[in-house]
Amino acid sequence: MSEKTPADFWFDPLCPWAWMTSRWMLEVEKVRPVEVRWHVMSLAVLNEPRLDEMPAQYAEMMKTAWGPVRVCVAAEQEHGSEVLGPLYTELGTRFHNRKQERDRATFEEALVAAGLPASLADAAESTEYDERLRASHKEGIDLVGQDVGTPVIAVPGADGAQIAFFGPVVTPAPKGEAAARLWDGTLLVASTPGFYEIKRTRDAEPQFD
Repeated sequence: MSEKTPADFWFDPLCPWAWMTSRWMLEVEKVRPVEVRWHVMSLAVLNEPRLDEMPAQYAEMMKTAWGPVRVCVAAEQEHGSEVLGPLYTELGTRFHNRKQERDRATFEEALVAAGLPASLADAAESTEYDERLRASHKEGIDLVGQDVGTPVIAVPGADGAQIAFFGPVVTPAPKGEAAARLWDGTLLVASTPGFYEIKRTRDAEPQFD
């Protein structure tokens, strides 16, 4: 059996589109020799320089975006990177599928469901892990540049250098062979020298299942 290709995935649990892409990546793991390695990036950090230019509603949302990523980084630092995937699943299911409040009660519920101490929810209101959060965010952004959001995915290229890209943005999350075809096509265009962007207007909201 061939060795699995690592796919590094940077996410912010607040983003519904990153959530859709992450569910697709779990399907990709089933149909291609790929192993996802989860990392945290932050919409709050990304948008810091633009807060004064944002609509008030969006700027206010960025203030609440710190809590979930701080909890994720605290869990990673205290219990290892392997806990990030399960914790992301528990947080994302509650935020996006169940529409629960993004508050301490939800953080604690997700932590316990992921087999982690509920006390890690303390990190949501603390700056203790912000240095590591910013470093993790920078690791992803440095691979693709500033003109993107979450998620960022990076895989090894033929020359050993990482191929990194934003997205894909897709709904609903493809399953089975459809997930495999999207993965193959994404790698094909992302690995083409000089290729930067394909885009069209979104005409559907994220479809959670």
